[in-house]
Amino acid sequence: MTSLQIGKSTFDWGSRTYVMGILNLTPDSFSGDGLYQQDYAVTAALAQARRFVEAGVDILDVGGESTRPGAKVVGAEEEMQRVVPVVAALAAEFDTPVSIDTYKAAVAAAAMNAGAALVNDVWGLRAGPELAPLVAARGVPVVLMHNRSKPADAQIAGRLGGRYIGVEYDDLIEDIRRELLESVAIAQAAGIPDAHIILDPGIGFGKTVEQNLELLDRTDAIKALGYPVLVGASRKSFIGYTLDLPPDQRVEGTAATVAVSIARGADIVRVHDVETMVRVARMTDAMVRRTG
Repeated sequence: MTSLQIGKSTFDWGSRTYVMGILNLTPDSFSGDGLYQQDYAVTAALAQARRFVEAGVDILDVGGESTRPGAKVVGAEEEMQRVVPVVAALAAEFDTPVSIDTYKAAVAAAAMNAGAALVNDVWGLRAGPELAPLVAARGVPVVLMHNRSKPADAQIAGRLGGRYIGVEYDDLIEDIRRELLESVAIAQAAGIPDAHIILDPGIGFGKTVEQNLELLDRTDAIKALGYPVLVGASRKSFIGYTLDLPPDQRVEGTAATVAVSIARGADIVRVHDVETMVRVARMTDAMVRRTG
């Protein structure tokens, strides 16, 4: 069993499933849980984080730019204004490690200065050349996510939100595995050790509803690459289109994705509904990992 130190916490891969709780510092989150309001964001984020910590969350993931299809791009300065005060407040109050969800080196640097202990990059170090060497120099772990998102492939449909259509892969699983390993190669070339790399198959990012369903069921193929795996399917539109439900009614669908991804080898699940999904993870672990 391998382990990884993230902030003050030790993560023993394979011993149990770890839960990452989402703190969205945005006004336009697809899931409707955006906490960003001027002069109120820190208070709201701390209140939500306290609930998460009490429920047993393992990582607090802070993001300041929505990644939903069609979302507005946020500049680095504005993103820093949103996330840095919250990261600093969380790091001061909790021992639970804080993750910064960004692909911008300037934002990551400011967040790490404020206390973030993990970088969660939705573009797998492909969005610019500065982030990989920064992560290596700071000695923090990084989540490398697979992403083929293109605005031209997105379709927005009212109550169900955005989804990707007509996205073509030669071989869905093998293409994703290959492109994740390309991100790993970028990390390695910058001096990031393998022990600091976590892979995310990118559920919802440049995949159709059917591709997301297949990919989640094949989480074991991503796990076979030899790195810890994070799965973030919470409230996403493929659940909504499957069940014909808006984001605020996707808790049961999310629970199913959490259980299946754990059964297929996921080490971390990234979720909005922490209280419920901690219980789902613990119950699934009791069956799959024989823990109790």
